[in-house]
Amino acid sequence: MIYHVPWIYTPVRTVLAIWHQLTKTEIPELAKCSVLMRERSRVEETIHCMQRAGAGNLQVISDFDMTLTRFAHNSKRVPTTHNILDNRLLINEDCTKKMRELLNTYYPIEIDASRSAEEKLPLMVEWWTKVHELLIQQKIRKDMLARAVKESSAMLREGYKVFFDHLAEHQVPLLILSAGVGDVLEEVIRQNHVFHPNVHIISNYMDFDHTGVLQAFKGQLIHTFNKREGALSHAAGLRELQGRPNVLLLGDSLGDLTMADGVSEPQNVLTVGFLNDQVEERKESYINSFDIVLVKDETMDVPNAILRYITSSRDNKKKLCFMCTACYLCVRCEYLKFKSKHTVHMSFFIACRYDSAANSLLPLCFKRFGSVTVDTDTLILLCYGSTSQRAVAVC
Repeated sequence: MIYHVPWIYTPVRTVLAIWHQLTKTEIPELAKCSVLMRERSRVEETIHCMQRAGAGNLQVISDFDMTLTRFAHNSKRVPTTHNILDNRLLINEDCTKKMRELLNTYYPIEIDASRSAEEKLPLMVEWWTKVHELLIQQKIRKDMLARAVKESSAMLREGYKVFFDHLAEHQVPLLILSAGVGDVLEEVIRQNHVFHPNVHIISNYMDFDHTGVLQAFKGQLIHTFNKREGALSHAAGLRELQGRPNVLLLGDSLGDLTMADGVSEPQNVLTVGFLNDQVEERKESYINSFDIVLVKDETMDVPNAILRYITSSRDNKKKLCFMCTACYLCVRCEYLKFKSKHTVHMSFFIACRYDSAANSLLPLCFKRFGSVTVDTDTLILLCYGSTSQRAVAVC
């Protein structure tokens, strides 16, 4: 029996562990000190499943303010899309004062970890309704928005161009679901030269009259805690998102977690949360809610690394090393992916089948000499010891 050959059995028993180590070795950004994960193994398994499915099954759903844009730069807060409107070209000093008073009143409520989303919801509606009423009173001109954005200190996160360009290159749709101002959001992306055809935006858009003066905001108010309704009512109608059951979700608020609710029959959803402010107070709730939490990280390094892995074709060969505890052989394992059928010859081999339901390897046979035909996507582990003995595990 196979179990009576310890120098072979131990490497085979280790195969599953090696399988789960693949993503860890290939995405070193996940080992950064700013990265927190509650269930690392589940994150790695989800990423691996998304990579196997490929870019054609992937969509990215993201918040905008303080998610795709920076929270702070050089110890100074970066403006949100609403803050960008705080420009004398658009609003007067009295309006600025009133908007800041509203911010000081309601923002602490928005990030208060002790309050439930249900408790916050009516207060968020109250906040942004008042802000929009103030902006409408200012009779903002549409033709001044581009200049206001250009004069602002708005900044996308470091690595943003790689993020947007990579998604466009692989034809992965990016849905931005924002509680900010859609007209300003679009201008920020446009001025950074990353407004590609794969980008779709759901946000609060201004309604201008025939002279180009703001007279209202279109549709239902979108705020931090009703993005689920926005996703269900708008995202379902976007044909580009259909047939893409794997989702990479990016947000900076617990309310952003509902943005994927509009996805039809989701299979794998990986959530990444940017924890920008009040870290100690909110860390526990973020870790319990997001798959990956990025603490005070002003870059797109982790999302970019995940996307590179998911959209890449697996290498033909990946090498790993471990020690066989049964006989202390230094064993080298090679992970091979064949694009067509091959016949592999070996002196010893173990044929195994990976049972995803049981999350285990099922040994099929053990032979001293022979050959085996392997098909596409078969995992081959070639185990070389310090003796002349050699084993091949096929799973």
